[in-house]
Amino acid sequence: MRTLTLALFLVVFAALLPAANTMEVYAIDTEGGKALLTISPSGETMLVDLGWTDSDMRPASTAQVVAVLKGIGVKRIDHLVISHFDIDHMGDVPKFVEAIPVGHVYDHGDIQLAKVDDARFAKMGATAKARFDDYAAMRDKIGHTVLKPGDKIPIKGIDVQVIHAGAKWITKPLAGGGAPNPACATAKQADLLPRDLEDNNSIGLLYTFGKFRMYDPADLEAHNAHELVCPNNPIGTVDVYQINVHGQSKGYSAAMVSALKAPVIMETNGNRKGGDADVWTNLHSLPVPPDVWALHFNDPAGAEKNPPADFIANLPGPDGIKSLKISAEQNGTFTVTNERNGFSKTYKGGR
Repeated sequence: MRTLTLALFLVVFAALLPAANTMEVYAIDTEGGKALLTISPSGETMLVDLGWTDSDMRPASTAQVVAVLKGIGVKRIDHLVISHFDIDHMGDVPKFVEAIPVGHVYDHGDIQLAKVDDARFAKMGATAKARFDDYAAMRDKIGHTVLKPGDKIPIKGIDVQVIHAGAKWITKPLAGGGAPNPACATAKQADLLPRDLEDNNSIGLLYTFGKFRMYDPADLEAHNAHELVCPNNPIGTVDVYQINVHGQSKGYSAAMVSALKAPVIMETNGNRKGGDADVWTNLHSLPVPPDVWALHFNDPAGAEKNPPADFIANLPGPDGIKSLKISAEQNGTFTVTNERNGFSKTYKGGR
């Protein structure tokens, strides 16, 4: 049944290939991991993260990601960005490149692991370190760049700016940024979680395509997110915000959400990871609540703290492995499509 479901998904998504004048973004379902594909109008491709690496927690997401990419006609990844080296983002690069060639690899440098007393976190760190060593050998063969704040990824047709990497962030405001952030006066800054070094080393990217802007901070946690946008917001407003840490509470920064003013929030969550109920409550207490699109229905949150069904790619029950797609035009107009049922909504954007 799972094979049949995936086959049907590939047939439907193959019909959603990018038009020559649009930027396409696919949030690929890795069940609580992260894999974000961008196809430029030039035809160049960029993949941020590969979902889960193989561990005793769950199998790797590699085959799932490869199947989706091939289903929409992607034969090569020109730019592979590994935002950080947690096991739900790093995936299995050596196995991936056996199936799909990669032109160049980008990351924040070396893995950073904190000493922890918790046995579960220690085991996750050991798994990540072993997988990192295999990854590091492969990235050197392919060609590798360590990204720093202010760098750009040279994908033709889109401006992709590095906002933060290696626990540092831009110090000069971008065009349209730099204004004081009023929310800093009232928003409480979360405590720094010392064990989550890799989260806060995350590469965060701002995508600009004409008037359309999308910000993806990966797993930058709330303490550093607040620091980035206070007292002034160097980023400005965006149209789509791929919310921090899959929509987990530890990534939610009221100061950042207020600064970005995104009409669309996307959560790369699983059914029990991310999309937290308190994040939903906080987003819907904003003066203008955004539309929230999620890869999964969050089971513990219940129906009242989840988006409407049309905005969720995978509902409770057998996993459909469905994804979300953004199609953006240079005038700022963009459409979000739910691959599960074909539901879409178009936004003016370009504010």
